[in-house]
Amino acid sequence: MTTHSPGLWRRAFAEALGTCLLVAIVVGSGIAAQQLSPNDVGLQLLQNSTATVLGLTVLILIFGPISGAHFNPVVSLVDWILGRRAGIGLSLKELGTYVASQTAGAIGGSVLANAMFEVSTSISDKDRATHGHLLGEIVATAGLILLIFSLAATKRGSLAAPAVGAYIGAAYWFTSSTSFANPAVTVGRIFSDTFAGIAPGSAPAFVLAQLIGAALGLGLLLLLFPAGSRGAEKVVVPHTVDKQA
Repeated sequence: MTTHSPGLWRRAFAEALGTCLLVAIVVGSGIAAQQLSPNDVGLQLLQNSTATVLGLTVLILIFGPISGAHFNPVVSLVDWILGRRAGIGLSLKELGTYVASQTAGAIGGSVLANAMFEVSTSISDKDRATHGHLLGEIVATAGLILLIFSLAATKRGSLAAPAVGAYIGAAYWFTSSTSFANPAVTVGRIFSDTFAGIAPGSAPAFVLAQLIGAALGLGLLLLLFPAGSRGAEKVVVPHTVDKQA
C-alpha cells in the first residue's frame, strides 16, 4: 500500500480539532468534578485526571495517523529542532501552522466545555504561578518530551497513546502544578474561570517554564539517545495514510 503524509491543511485541522477536544476534556471534566464533589478537592483532581488520561489516549489514536497528534507547541518545536539536524520532521512553515492551530483549538476547547456545562466563558482568576508550580511545569514538560521522543528514537511510537496518557495521569499527581506541560493548553485554560482555569498573569510564567522543560527534555534525549532522534513521521505516531484518502 502506498502511503504519504496528508496535506498541511488536513494536519492543521487535525491538530486544531484534537487540541480543542483535549482542552474540552480537561476543562469539562474539571467543571463536572467541581459540581459532583464540591467539598473534596482530592476527589475533583482524581476525576479530572482520570478523564484526561482516557481522553488523551483516545485522541492520540484518532489523530496520530493524520498529524502525529502533537496537540502541544513544545512537542512540535522539539520535532522541528530535531528535524533540522536530521533533514526530516516539520518545516518552519509547518511549525508555525501547527502552533497556531493548537492554540486556536485550545481556546475553542474551553469555550466548548463552558457551553456544554452552561458556564459563562470568562477569564480565569486562578493564580498558579508559584515557584513550586513553575518547577513542577519544568519537570512535567521535560519528562513528556523525553518520553515522546525516546519512544520515537527506539521505534516504539505505537506505544505513544497509552504511554503519554499514563505519564500525564501520573504527572497530575506527582507535580505541584498538575502538569499543564503544554503552552496551547495553558492559553486555552485562561478562558474558563473554573477548577481547570489559570489566570492570565500566571500563563506567561507557565509557558516559560514549559519551554525550559522542553529544552531540558531535549538535552536529556540527546544525552541518552545521541544517534536515535527522529522527526515528525514518528512523533507522536506515524502520520501517513492511504494515498486514496
